[in-house]
Amino acid sequence: MAALGRIAPRFGRSLLRPGGPREAAAAGRRGARVLRRSPVRVLPPEKERDAAAEAQRSPREPPPAPPPPPPAVERSSAGPGLWYEKAAPGDRRLGKVVTIAKSKKFRDHHGKVLLEGQRLIRDALEAGAVLQTLFFSTVGHLKELPEAELKRANLVKVKFEDIKSWSDLVTPQGLIGIFSKPDHAKMSYPAAQLSGSLPLLLICDNIRDPGNLGTILRSAAGAGCEKVLLTKGCVDPWEPKVLRAGMGAHFRLPIVANLDWESVPSNLPASVQVCVADNKDPGAQAETASVLRGAGGAGSAPRKSKPKVAPEREEEEEEDVCVPELAMQYYYENWTRTPVAVVIGGETHGVSLDALHLAASTGGKRLVIPVVPGVDSLNSAIAAGIVLFEGKRQLLQRHKQEDERQQLSSGRN
Repeated sequence: MAALGRIAPRFGRSLLRPGGPREAAAAGRRGARVLRRSPVRVLPPEKERDAAAEAQRSPREPPPAPPPPPPAVERSSAGPGLWYEKAAPGDRRLGKVVTIAKSKKFRDHHGKVLLEGQRLIRDALEAGAVLQTLFFSTVGHLKELPEAELKRANLVKVKFEDIKSWSDLVTPQGLIGIFSKPDHAKMSYPAAQLSGSLPLLLICDNIRDPGNLGTILRSAAGAGCEKVLLTKGCVDPWEPKVLRAGMGAHFRLPIVANLDWESVPSNLPASVQVCVADNKDPGAQAETASVLRGAGGAGSAPRKSKPKVAPEREEEEEEDVCVPELAMQYYYENWTRTPVAVVIGGETHGVSLDALHLAASTGGKRLVIPVVPGVDSLNSAIAAGIVLFEGKRQLLQRHKQEDERQQLSSGRN
């Protein structure tokens, strides 16, 4: 009874409160929820939130491993101040460089050319061409090249088998050089070449065969030409096959390449006479009403580059093109007038109409190389050699006659 007496007053007081026991229970629950509430969170900046969200979305990756240290380069001395490195097994630089340097697009974009063989590399170095990297198989090769120029280049010793696998030569010499593309205006040509130079220039008109162009350049250097101009459409003179056929001619006389016909006159001396090589018999009737048709070679068929037209209109347009009239004579007759330039046409189409117009504007002539009837034309390189050396003979003879006249006049005085 005593316990019941103690409970009764508390129970009675709860019943006397407004709302009764249910209200009391609800108030107790609200107090519990208040105690369970988490504290106010401080949000990080927006960038940090984005970074955290991105980290949750993407799987975590371990940090990248540091790059391996570069392999140690073994360097050796080939003389005072002349150092070279030895290519490690599996070194692919030679193959990569050679493959890229053989691309015309790479040569034009990066200004690099590939030269192979002792003579060609030595001629280039002596003419002032800048050597960047030289791959060689034996140290003895270095002693045969200008030492001062080698000190400025990167020298890499490789196995002869590696050079042989990338060489274009039948019998590789163990030397491949990567040069900056030479600029004819900055070259130092041999003194003997300069002293033997004549007021004789050569214009190559759409020579596309690498072997022919290299042989033509070699003939031009041998004849003592002052300069060689290459119009657009000619093969790149720095193509490996042209270099091999040229036998160092690239470094003996200026070669100006990729010219359009509008810029050709600005590369010729004043009062020059331009002649074109031909194989048309001067006794035959001149065809001036339409474009001549026939075999290519030494200027047999003039042509003009133009956009392609529909077949039904092609013949009509060709009939509207007139060929300028030029005086015709045999190549061995007197035709040299100081200075003089000779145009050699391509192997397929011969000289272009642009070449004939230029020759006509300078009072030039057609130089005929007679051939046996039935033979269409001469090889362009052969025609160039014949005409250039005949021009050299005539210029030297004229110079000799002028000297004799001066001596006679001075003796009379």
